[in-house]
Amino acid sequence: MQSKVYDNPAAALEGLVHNGMTVAVGGFGLCGIPEQLILALRDTGVTSLTAVSNNAGVDDWGLGLLLKTRQIKRMISSYVGENAEFERQFMSGELELEFNPQGTLAERMRAGGAGIAGFFTKTGVGTVVAEGKETKDFDGETYVLERGIRADLGLVKAWKADESGNLVFRKTARNFNPMVAMCGKACVAEVEEVVRVGELDPDQIHTPGIYVDRIVQTVSEKRIEQRTVRTSI
Repeated sequence: MQSKVYDNPAAALEGLVHNGMTVAVGGFGLCGIPEQLILALRDTGVTSLTAVSNNAGVDDWGLGLLLKTRQIKRMISSYVGENAEFERQFMSGELELEFNPQGTLAERMRAGGAGIAGFFTKTGVGTVVAEGKETKDFDGETYVLERGIRADLGLVKAWKADESGNLVFRKTARNFNPMVAMCGKACVAEVEEVVRVGELDPDQIHTPGIYVDRIVQTVSEKRIEQRTVRTSI
């Protein structure tokens, strides 16, 4: 089998990116984002991207870097309140936005990865989230149809991987990453450590290697989105 381990983020993305593609990106805020892969994606120069991500990073990090260079045309997101450039582009009509409740967004990606074209949920019924979507009653309750998401590429950040692509996420960095790995037609994982096959406890694997096509080991900056401190007494 061809090795899944690549020397650097740029090499890991080679041949996988193109203009107009849909890319799903793991993370919550700046926690668990594939930051070095995002930088490499920016440096490819691809444009007109649809980005599927819980949020849009901040102005100078994460997906905020791709907004700054105008490489993202459309966002499918849940929370975008930490990015002033995102707000500016959206309010001026430069950026398309599809809002999703967080649970719905996670399930849309999971469903897409599981081959489920759509599902009905009560979340969003009677709100702008449901506008233009099919609704159906079950047991006297109204549900709205949400489509599964299938991305061209999924970018995730994991703590450890073995050489066959099995992934372990660390604590809250797990967030949206497993669903992103599932929904991508191709998945690239940025990891802190790569170990040999058999060194990971099978019961601790969060994402099976069947979902992961390429792995790259990086050293991340792990920036803090909002640093909260208290004065000494």
